[in-house]
Amino acid sequence: MANQEPQLSMEQLRSIKHAIVRLRAAVMSVVFGLVGGTALFLMTIWLVLLGPAPGQTTVGPTLGSLRYYFPGYKVTVLGSFIGFFYGALTGALVGWIIAVVYNALANKRHGERSRLS
Repeated sequence: MANQEPQLSMEQLRSIKHAIVRLRAAVMSVVFGLVGGTALFLMTIWLVLLGPAPGQTTVGPTLGSLRYYFPGYKVTVLGSFIGFFYGALTGALVGWIIAVVYNALANKRHGERSRLS
C-alpha cells in the first residue's frame, strides 16, 4: 500500500502560511507581562530574603536603581508587589511591540498591508 499524502490547494497552503506567520499581540502582551512581573517580583523577594551584602547597609542597591524609572519601587516586600505591577506593564508593552513589529515585517514579506494586533 502506497503512502499517500493529502494534496492541498494553493489557497489552503497560503491560508496555513498566513496563520502560522502571525503572532497575536494580545497573547504576547499577557505572556511577556506575566514573565516580566514575576521575574521582578522574585528578584526583589530573593534580595529581601538574603539581606544586605557584607559591608553594606542597603539591600540590592543595583536593583533598587529601578526606583528612578518605577515610582514607588523599592527592594522591600511591598516593593516586590509594586515591582510586579511595573514588570508586568513593561513586559506587556515589550511583548506587544515585538508582535506588532514581527507581524508588520511578515506582512511586508508576503506583500500584505500591515495591521496592528
